[in-house]
Amino acid sequence: MERYRRERGGALLRAGRGFDRLKQGLRTLVLRHWLAWANTAWGGLVILPWLAPVLMKVGATRPARGIYLAYGFLCHQFADRSIFLFGPRPAYSYTELLPYAPRADTWLGLRAFVGTPELGYKVAWSDRMISLYGGLWIGGLLFALVRRRIGPLRWPGFALLAIPMALDGGTHLISDLAGIGQGFRYENAWLAQLTGNLFPSSFYGGTNWGSFNSWARLVTGLLFGLALVWFLYPHMDQVFHDLATCGRPAPAQAVAGCTPIGEGHARHSAGKE
Repeated sequence: MERYRRERGGALLRAGRGFDRLKQGLRTLVLRHWLAWANTAWGGLVILPWLAPVLMKVGATRPARGIYLAYGFLCHQFADRSIFLFGPRPAYSYTELLPYAPRADTWLGLRAFVGTPELGYKVAWSDRMISLYGGLWIGGLLFALVRRRIGPLRWPGFALLAIPMALDGGTHLISDLAGIGQGFRYENAWLAQLTGNLFPSSFYGGTNWGSFNSWARLVTGLLFGLALVWFLYPHMDQVFHDLATCGRPAPAQAVAGCTPIGEGHARHSAGKE
């Protein structure tokens, strides 16, 4: 009986050790490859909205509506600020949408309208969200190539790259209070005067593809997404490295081969000098 108990206890102990090794292996796998997991997650988040118009086109409206509903929590989805697939044009003004969507002169109407066979179907989030989240994904992929050779972006640099989106989004928000097609950011008369009407009128007014408003949303969103990755990912990389090697973020003094957050990047920079 005693021998049976010892054997049983030994088996349980070995099983416990095996489970601990498995748990540690999985933990290390996640921590050491956090960037791959993050890029995969961002990639899925960025690609899925483009699947909604594809599903609408092939008649799978229920899963398409599910995607529109889910991404509606992340974006306003206004149709006049969205990209359309499978239609004659990639974007439309609210006046061009009115014959197909009588409520396109309201914010709720623009949000609810997903498209028609004649116009095509909109991507599940707006052009700004496409560039912003796309910037996060592209930035993560680029960081994977240079993570050992680049340090974090400092606060002034991040602010410089974030301010354009804050200005563009903030002025749009104020302008939209006047109503659809009524605010100063719709016609952009201020810009036409500032540039001496150097560009065609289609560039200044509206939200169509190629207009100033469209370019401003795309460019400022992309800049912010890339800046956020550059600002955060080097710090995150150091934290996950320390967690994987010593089980916790390293303290101010290096222990057990761990380095304080950011010190690895600083040492690399100093070595190059």
